[in-house]
Amino acid sequence: MIVAEAVGRALAACGVGTAFGVVGSGNFHVTNALVAGGVRFVAARHEGGAATMADAYARMSGRVGVVSVHQGPGLTNALTGLTEAAKSRTPLIVLAGEATEVQSNFHIDQAALATAVGAVAMRVTSPQEAVSRAAEAYRVAVEERRTVLLNLPLDVQAAPFEGPVDVTPPAVASAVPAAGSSPGASGGSSAGASGGSSAGSPAGEVAGEAAELARLLGAAERPVFIAGRGARHARRELEELADLAGALLATSAVAKGLFRGSPWDLDVSGGFATPLAAELIRGADLVVAWGCALNMWTTRHGTLVSPGAKVVKVDLDPAAFKTHVPADLGVVGDVARVAEALAAQVAPRQGYRSPEIAARVRAEGRWRDVPYEDESGGGRIDPRTLSIGLDDLLPRERIVAIDSGNFMGYPSMFMDVPDEGGFCFTQAFQSIGLGLATAIGAAVARPDRLPVAALGDGGALMGTAELETVVRLGLPMVIVVYDDEAYGAEVHHFGPHGHPLGTVTFPPADLAAIARGHGFAAVTVGGPGDLAGVAEWVDGPRDRPLLVHAKVTAEHGSWWLEEAFKGH
Repeated sequence: MIVAEAVGRALAACGVGTAFGVVGSGNFHVTNALVAGGVRFVAARHEGGAATMADAYARMSGRVGVVSVHQGPGLTNALTGLTEAAKSRTPLIVLAGEATEVQSNFHIDQAALATAVGAVAMRVTSPQEAVSRAAEAYRVAVEERRTVLLNLPLDVQAAPFEGPVDVTPPAVASAVPAAGSSPGASGGSSAGASGGSSAGSPAGEVAGEAAELARLLGAAERPVFIAGRGARHARRELEELADLAGALLATSAVAKGLFRGSPWDLDVSGGFATPLAAELIRGADLVVAWGCALNMWTTRHGTLVSPGAKVVKVDLDPAAFKTHVPADLGVVGDVARVAEALAAQVAPRQGYRSPEIAARVRAEGRWRDVPYEDESGGGRIDPRTLSIGLDDLLPRERIVAIDSGNFMGYPSMFMDVPDEGGFCFTQAFQSIGLGLATAIGAAVARPDRLPVAALGDGGALMGTAELETVVRLGLPMVIVVYDDEAYGAEVHHFGPHGHPLGTVTFPPADLAAIARGHGFAAVTVGGPGDLAGVAEWVDGPRDRPLLVHAKVTAEHGSWWLEEAFKGH
């Protein structure tokens, strides 16, 4: 056995279940060792896609993601996906060959590259430490919720390994809270760091900051809970506490669907919020962020939080208390445990809940309930009409992955999901081109659901290589391309000021034909009547994935992206 094989087998012994990647000479042996250890390997067509697939897989499965890449260009090709994962604090291990000889064409400072984008750089430097370094990379990914680059120098990889591959995996139930996680599963945090607090214990009286939160809940007349990534495992505990405190329920975009089915669910807070949700959140006198950083997306640059409202953050990482909208009170601890402890201390009260509010949530609580003027015509479909039509046609048990761009709010706001496991949002880096790979990783994690990739034409063309991956894996995926023949964000941001737009507008492309060439079924939608082709696919055998090439109206820019531009 060589060192590369020992590393792969050690990671398999730690509990890695699935790995993604593109195999070259520098990661050939470690990848085959993973497979020999029982790990499923999913071959991507580009390292950038592989990294994002592994990221999405980790988010939606509750297990560590692994991506295997060649030295040098294999790693640089993966860099955008790795940056997204690092910013999101996704537990992810990157296995990369490393050319340490300075004269090699493949030589770069890989450790510095990883550090620059927020990942943790590690290296196997000798056969003796190969297994322990692999186990340490796994531990850091899981316990510290970090993206870890494990460099595998080519000469060390090829050296003989004679020791046992004995690994004691970290005693952590789950790397990422997945849909359906038990309340006791390992929690998360908006900032992702590991931590704990006695305030999170459900036994006995709460003390300190948790006791102050109990007092604030007992005094609040209009409390709102906003749950983020770190609360995705804690629906039951949060709903029970909210029932006692009379709180309305909302989420950040990454936790969309968490409270689906509750009569007090306002859905997403922030740029995607309905007018009703924005009104009620602004009216709150107490905002409690549960595993949620309250960033510019979630608060519309702070405008959704009333100046007179108290802000409390419950998080594993105390650093989250000072970021974005600073907290008046911070409680360190796992969301589920803190909420459970508080439920034993808070007396029932009406709070923000009333028959009038309940009636308004029923009548106005979803974007499809908000009237609009359908602008479909001239061979183009209004993206709102498109999204509502798809929402009606596609099976409810779905997992929706969203790319970035001017279009992104339409599927995010008008296409519903069954729960927090139905929405995968790789947007911490705001890069276009990640959406298709996100959908593939999510589909591998949740084969029980219909994967739906919502892309703009720019992002779709960036990720075209992975169309072959969808077909090869036999995924019954629906890809929806909102095609405005432009980089719409730039068109609507710069166009009104009279700037030339020739660099961000493009001639028509037959995306349906491109998809058919890869083995997809495809329909082109230029009006509501063309959605019949989607219905036929849904009712049929679904033996091929479907691409919906939607020629969307493009007269107006999106208000949610204008909010994002304020942060540039």
